Amino acid sequence: MEAMVIQEMRITRLQAPWVEPPQFSVSFSRPRDILIVEIETADGMVGMGYLLLLGPGITTIASFLHEVIEPAIIGRDASAVEAIWQDLWRGSYWVGRMGVSMMAQSAVDIALWDLIGKQANMPLHRLWGQACDRIPAYGSGCWRGLGGDGMIDKAKRYVDAGFTAIKMQCGLMHGDRADVANVAAMRKALGPDIRILIDINMGWTADQAIAVGRQLQDYDIYWLEEPVPVEDVDGYLRIAEALNIRVVGGENNFNRHDIRSLITAPSIPILQPDVMRGGLTELRKIAVLADAWSTRLAPHLFPELMVQLMASIPNGEMLEYVNWLDDAWVDPVLPEAGFYTPPERPGHGLVFDPGFIAKHQIASTS
Repeated sequence: MEAMVIQEMRITRLQAPWVEPPQFSVSFSRPRDILIVEIETADGMVGMGYLLLLGPGITTIASFLHEVIEPAIIGRDASAVEAIWQDLWRGSYWVGRMGVSMMAQSAVDIALWDLIGKQANMPLHRLWGQACDRIPAYGSGCWRGLGGDGMIDKAKRYVDAGFTAIKMQCGLMHGDRADVANVAAMRKALGPDIRILIDINMGWTADQAIAVGRQLQDYDIYWLEEPVPVEDVDGYLRIAEALNIRVVGGENNFNRHDIRSLITAPSIPILQPDVMRGGLTELRKIAVLADAWSTRLAPHLFPELMVQLMASIPNGEMLEYVNWLDDAWVDPVLPEAGFYTPPERPGHGLVFDPGFIAKHQIASTS
């Protein structure tokens, strides 16, 4: 195969309203901030990567891409994705290997894998070796800001659409008693056969998680997600040992080194790595390491992209469905009756709708 020489990198920034705003709180009002990275080779082939941020920082990431990453990849062989990942990783040591630098690197990594798949004329899940062709998903987005009744209404919509698992939020807003009451009401409304996942968004202490978690055990909770801040690994382990509920996390860990302490913990059965915090290269490594410890993966968000990874690993648990980007694609990848099927288009198979870009573009640079 001839070298796929990287000739140009283009960055497009979009700002769009939400189809359904994520009501993490009653007053959440940020728009969708989307960053698109296109990498073009000398023979005219284009790979695309993207980020969706829930907070500020997208301008800083774009600046990092231009100042640090672009000069490091122009002229490189795009198929040398591992070498590029390692060089960018080592090159960002002095500015910090996580945060802005890793998010920028992740967008590039996604674009490079898209290029490799297109060059091979294969979808990524087949390029990597298909393990399955149907992946279960859970309905996410039963936000705490909707209140107890609003969370139940959202969950019922998912169940009516064929989902057998939903995720609701506790912590940070309503107080412990109200949280327990909301979970009790959710279980009563959904019945015994629907899995209920609970996300705390790092809002509790370990002692609080144990105390409230013991009350939640009465409602057959499938997992308790991110009960404490990401740095509190000892807290994670103490909670997991105290409760008869799966304790899960990992979405705010950057790369396999940062998440290693959870991978090797036998009391943490499911990990939730985020593709914005390492790219596809790193998530594939996390999947292999996790499998060695009999740990399963339920990647954080981006189901339209994560379906490629999940279809190529033996230890996939569930995809997380939210409709945050359903309106952005030419041909969206959507669940049917609670399951995803990976698209057979080359690369990751995702193309932003030109009309969506034209309507919401606020900056484009190359």
